Amino acid sequence: MAQQDDNLLKKVVSHAKEYGFIFPSSEIYDGLGAVYDYGQNGVELKNNLKEYWWRFMTQVQDNIVGIDSAIFMHPTIWKASGHVDAFNDPMVDNKDSKKRYRADVLIEEALDKIQEKIDKEVEKAAKRFGDSFDKVMFVSTNPRVQEYVKKINEANERLKNAMSSSDMASMKQLMTDLEIADPVSGTRNWTDVRQFNLMFSTEMGSIAEEANKIYLRPETAQGIFVNFLNVQKTGRMKIPFGIAQIGKAFRNEIVARQFIFRMREFEQMEMQFFVKPGDEMNWYAFWKEQRLKWHHALGLGSENYRFHDHLNLAHYANAACDIQFNFPMGFKELEGIHSRTDFDLKSHEKYSGKKLQYFDTESNQSFIPYVIETSIGLDRLFLATLSSAYKEEKLEDGSDRVVLSIPPALAPHKVAVLPLVKKDGLPEKAETILHDLKFEFSSYYEDKDTIGKRYRRMDAIGTPYCVTVDHQTLQDDTVTIRHRDTMQQDRVAVASLRDRLAEDCSMVSLLKNIK
Repeated sequence: MAQQDDNLLKKVVSHAKEYGFIFPSSEIYDGLGAVYDYGQNGVELKNNLKEYWWRFMTQVQDNIVGIDSAIFMHPTIWKASGHVDAFNDPMVDNKDSKKRYRADVLIEEALDKIQEKIDKEVEKAAKRFGDSFDKVMFVSTNPRVQEYVKKINEANERLKNAMSSSDMASMKQLMTDLEIADPVSGTRNWTDVRQFNLMFSTEMGSIAEEANKIYLRPETAQGIFVNFLNVQKTGRMKIPFGIAQIGKAFRNEIVARQFIFRMREFEQMEMQFFVKPGDEMNWYAFWKEQRLKWHHALGLGSENYRFHDHLNLAHYANAACDIQFNFPMGFKELEGIHSRTDFDLKSHEKYSGKKLQYFDTESNQSFIPYVIETSIGLDRLFLATLSSAYKEEKLEDGSDRVVLSIPPALAPHKVAVLPLVKKDGLPEKAETILHDLKFEFSSYYEDKDTIGKRYRRMDAIGTPYCVTVDHQTLQDDTVTIRHRDTMQQDRVAVASLRDRLAEDCSMVSLLKNIK
C-alpha cells in the first residue's frame, strides 16, 4: 500500500507557487476556496499535457475526432442525464471539529485501512515462509485475513446498497459499525448523513423574474452525446468511432482539498467511443489497455499506477474502473474508464423527442450505440506529473538542488540559452541562437547571476537542456549543452542543436513510446 506523504505535497505546493506553476486564485483578496490559477510555467506544462492527450486521441487513432461544446447547455440535458435528480454526494459533519466530509469517502478510507492490515499479514507471512510462500493459499485459509476480507466485502455491499437506494440512515449506521472517527477531533460525534447536489446553477435572461435556471456543466460528456448525430453525419463516421473533448467543468464539492486534486472549477479530457451493442466489453478491455500504455509512456514509473474496479456502479454503467496514481496522498483516481451502455443516448432521445440512432448499412438496421468512456482530470494529471518529477538531491560537492524531472516533451521550456557572461558579444550570440530555436522549441533566455545559479533555476522549473554560450563559441561556433537530470555537459556544434533537441523533446518521440 502506498503511504501518504503530506510533507511532499506541502513541498510541491510551495514549489509550484515559487516557480510560477500554480497560484491561489484571487490571492490579493485572501483567495477563493479550492480555486487556483496556472502561472506562466504551469500553463505551458498544462498545454503540453493537453497536446499529448489530444494528439493521441485525434491524430494517432484513426477513428476519433474532436469537438468543443458550450459550457452552458439546455437545462433539460441535465434532467435527461440524471444529474438533476442523482448527482449527489452523501455529506456528514463532525459536531466537535465542525469539519465536513463525504460519508462514502470516509467509509472507503476505513476499508483501505483494513486492507492495509491484510497486506501486513501477507508481508509478515512472506518473510516467515520465504520462497515457499503461496500468497493465494495464505489469503484464502488464514483465519484473521479471512475475517478482514469478510468485513470488507460486507461493508462494500452495504455501501453499494445505501448509495443506490439513497439510504442515508444505512450509511450513517455503516459509519457507526466501522467505528469511523473524525481524523481531526478523533470523535465519532457525527450528524446525520444527507444528500448534497453538486451542480452550480445560475440564471439566463435579462430580467431575473423571466430568467431560466441553467447549470454550469458538471462534466463535458453530455456535450458529446447531444452532438452525436451532428458529428456522425457531417464526419461520415462509421461505428466504432469516438468523439474527444477537452473543457472546463464545475462541481460544488463538499470537500475540496489536497491542492489541485479536487477543485470546484477543473478541466477534463474525455472521449466517448460509440460501439455496437454486445461489443462493449471487448472495447472496454481495449481502452483499459490503451489508456494504461499512454500513462506508462510518460515515464512516471509503472509502479505508480494500478487499476481499481468499481464495486458501486453509477446508474448509467455496466462496468467501470479507475486508473489510480500514487499521489503524495496515496493511490487516488487519475482516470476513469466506464462502459456507459446506451443510457445517455437513449435518455436524450426520450427527453428531446429526436431520434439518436445509428443506421448500419451492412445490416440495414438502426440501433442506439453503446458507449465506452475514458475520462481523465487534467489538473490531476498535472499534479501527478509535478509530484513525481519533484526531487531533492545532494550533490558531490555537498550542495543541494531541487530539480523537476518533467518528461522533456512536456517541459514548459525545452532549452535555456545562457551567455556565460554579460559582455564580449556573448549575449548577442546567445540571442541569435535563441532566435533560431524558438520557432520550434519553447526557449528561455537569461543573463542575470552566475551560470551556476541560472542552472539551478532551470533545474527548478524542469528545463531539460541548458545551452551555454562562451568565448569559444565565438571562435568555433560550438556551445556547451547541459543535461538537466545527469548534469552532464557536452560540447556540440550550434548547427546540431536543432536535431539534438528534436530527438529528445518532441511530442512525436513521446507518442512513439506508446507501445
